[in-house]
Amino acid sequence: MNLIIVESPTKAKTIAKFLNKDFQVESSFGHVRDLPKRELGVDLENNFEPTYIVPTTAKAKVSLLKKAAAKADKIILASDEDREGEAIAWHLAEVLDLTKSKKKRKTDVLVQRIAFHEITKDAILHALENPREIDMDMVDAQQARRVLDRLVGYKLSPLLWKKVAKGLSAGRVQSVAVRLVVEREREIQAFKADEYWTISANLETKNNEALVANLHKKNGKTLDKLAISNEDEAKNIESELLNAEYQVINVEKRAGKKTAPVPFTTSTLQQAANRMLGMSAKQTMTLAQKLYEQGYITYMRTDSLNLSDKFLTEAKEYLSTSFGEKYHLNEPRKFKTKSKGAQEAHEAIRPTEANKTPELLNKIDPGQLRLYRLIWQRAIASQMPNAIVDQTSIDIEAKNTPYHFRTSGQILKFDGYLKIYPETTEESILPAVTETDILNLISLAPLQHFTKPPARYSDAGLVKILERHGIGRPSTYAPTIATIEARNYVERDEAKKLKPTDIAFTVNDLLVANFPEIVDFEFTAKMEDNFDEISDGKTPWQPVIREFYEPFAANLAIKTAELKKEDIMPEEKTEEVCDKCQSPMIIKIGRFGKYLACSNYPDCKNIKSLKKETPEQLAIHKELEEKFKDEVCDKCQSPMIVKVGRFGPFLACSGYPKCKNIKGIDNEASKTGIKCPNCETGEIISKRSRRGTFFACNNYPTCKTSFSAKPTGEKCPECSALLLEIEDGSARCSAKGCKYKKD
Repeated sequence: MNLIIVESPTKAKTIAKFLNKDFQVESSFGHVRDLPKRELGVDLENNFEPTYIVPTTAKAKVSLLKKAAAKADKIILASDEDREGEAIAWHLAEVLDLTKSKKKRKTDVLVQRIAFHEITKDAILHALENPREIDMDMVDAQQARRVLDRLVGYKLSPLLWKKVAKGLSAGRVQSVAVRLVVEREREIQAFKADEYWTISANLETKNNEALVANLHKKNGKTLDKLAISNEDEAKNIESELLNAEYQVINVEKRAGKKTAPVPFTTSTLQQAANRMLGMSAKQTMTLAQKLYEQGYITYMRTDSLNLSDKFLTEAKEYLSTSFGEKYHLNEPRKFKTKSKGAQEAHEAIRPTEANKTPELLNKIDPGQLRLYRLIWQRAIASQMPNAIVDQTSIDIEAKNTPYHFRTSGQILKFDGYLKIYPETTEESILPAVTETDILNLISLAPLQHFTKPPARYSDAGLVKILERHGIGRPSTYAPTIATIEARNYVERDEAKKLKPTDIAFTVNDLLVANFPEIVDFEFTAKMEDNFDEISDGKTPWQPVIREFYEPFAANLAIKTAELKKEDIMPEEKTEEVCDKCQSPMIIKIGRFGKYLACSNYPDCKNIKSLKKETPEQLAIHKELEEKFKDEVCDKCQSPMIVKVGRFGPFLACSGYPKCKNIKGIDNEASKTGIKCPNCETGEIISKRSRRGTFFACNNYPTCKTSFSAKPTGEKCPECSALLLEIEDGSARCSAKGCKYKKD
C-alpha cells in the first residue's frame, strides 16, 4: 500500500479521486510540529537550535498517521511546493521516523517527496513519476523565518507589556505594516485642504449638439490644478469669458489601445478581489485555498507570471471556438515577473482547465464562485488581443481672451480582452466638429473644489505597498493584515479601510524611537532577501539569525532598563470624579484604546469607557435599563446594571469588584429558535467574540454548550447530535468523531 500525506482533508479527497486502490491519501491538518507556545523554544546558547513539539491538537492525527505509515510500503509526502509546504513535509518525516537511515529506521519503507502546483490527474501522476528528496535549503529558510519571528515576538512583546500595556505584541513584519498605517493616518491628520476652482463651458455646435469643455490654458500655458484658488478669481475669469466667441482651433484623432492584463499573482489577486469584489486579503486567500484544494485553480501563493504551454494551447482553442478567430492571438502572450524577490511557485494563478467556465461550477460556494470567475476571466483575458479605442481631443479658443478650453473623448472600436475581463471603459462620444467651427456659448459653470487628504489603506493598498518595499512574500500578506487587526492595532472604518487605533500610535512611536531596525523598510526587505539566499542554498541560516539577534538583544537590555512607563504612557487629567471613591478620574491607554480609570488605583479599580454612544445606542440602552430594572444578581442578590462592552450590552453585578458576576443579554436577532440539546431549557443563540461569531446556550454559565457554526435544528441520524451548517450548503454532525455529513 502507498500512503500519500497532504495538509488538508479537501486536498486529500480531491487527490484520492485520481488514484486507484493501491493508494491511501491522508491529511496532516497542516503542521504536525511547532515551537512550544509558552516558552521561547530556541536555544540561544546552541546556535539557535529550535525545539519542536507536537501540539496537543495534532497528537491524535499524528497517532493515526503513524498507524497508517506502519502498514505502508511507500510513504509519499505531498505538501505544497513552497517553503511552508517543504517544512511540513520535513516535520512529517521527523515525526514518522522517516529521516533516519534505513538501518536505524524501525521500518524499511520507501520515502518520497512529490510536489505539484495544480491538483489535476495529469499533475498528480506526473509528480508520482518524478519524486524527489526533501529540499533542506527550503526547510532551513522556513526555519530561519520562524526562529527570527519567534525571537522578535517573544523578546520584544514582554517589553511592551511592562512599558505600555498587557497583551500587546510586536512582530518583524506586522510592526512594519502598523508603521505604514500609522504614518498614513498622520498624513491625513496633518493635511490641510486647499481650495481651487474649475470652469466648464457648456457649448453648442452648428448642428445643435451639446459639447462640454474645461478651461485648460491661459496665455498658452497649461493651468495647474490649483491655478484658480478662490471665488473672486473664478468670477473675474467668468466675466472675461461671457462675451467671448468660441472657435475650434484643433481637432486631434489618434488610435489608442487598452493593454490586456497579466495573469494574477498572490498580490495582484488580493488587490483585485479587494477592489472588485470587496473581499479582504484573508477572505481572498481562504477562498483561493479551497478552490486550489478542489482542483479548480493552480497554487495560489506565487509571484510568478508564467503560464504553462498546456494552458496557453487550451486558452487559444477555447477563444477560437467560443468567440472566433479575431479574439485569440496567433502566438501566445508570455510575461516576465517584475516583483522584487520573486521566488517559489512556477506559475501564475489560473484555472486548471481553460474551458472550465464559471457557469460549469454553479454548485460551489457563492464566494468561491465569484473569486473563480475573476481568476478565470483574468487568465483567459491575458491571452486575448488588446482593446482598440479611438481617442479624440478638441481645443477651443475663447477669442479676444487669453483662455483656451479642451474636451476629450474615446470610442471603443474593438473590445478585445474586455469581452471577458470586467474592466470599466467609458465611451465619451464627441460631436463632429472641424477646425474654425464657431460654437455657441450656452452657459459657464464655475465650480468650487477642495483637495482631499490621502486615503487610508485598503487591504489592496497595503498589500501593494508591502510588495513594493519587498516586505513579506506571497504567503505572508494576508496573515499580516489579519494579525494586526486581530491584535487591535488597526480597525475598519466605514469604508472598510484600515484605521490605526490609539495603542498603535503609542507602540509604533516606541519601536521607531528605540528599535528602528524592527520597523525599517529596507532592513525588513533585506531579511527577506536573506531568506531567499538560504532557500537557494547560498548561505546557512544560523549566521543570518546571529547577525540580527546579538545587537538586538544588547539594545533590548539597555531599553528595558532605560524606558519608563510614565514617559511612554503619560496620564491625562480630567474633571470627572470616580463614582465609587470620589477620587479624580484620569485617562489611560490600554490594549483596546483610551479609557477612564480611577487615580486611586490599586485601592479602587473603577474604570469607564470613553466611547460615546450614538442616539440609537442610547435609546437601546435606556430600553434595556427599563427592561432589566428589577433584575438581581443570582450570586449576591445585588441589583444588576446594564453595561456595554466590546461585543454589545450585558448585565453586570452592581456589587463589583466584590462580585464579578455578569450575564449576557439576548436580542431577537441572535435567537435561533433551537432548544439546547444538553440542558433542554435554554435556547441556542448567536454570540460574538474576538474570534468571530459562534453559537451557544443562553443559560451560560450554568450550561456551557457551544458550537462553532449555526445549528440547523436537525439531529444526526447516527448519534443524535445537532447538525451544523457548513459553507457549501450541506451540514455536518457537531459531535467529535462522528463523520456524518448531509448534502
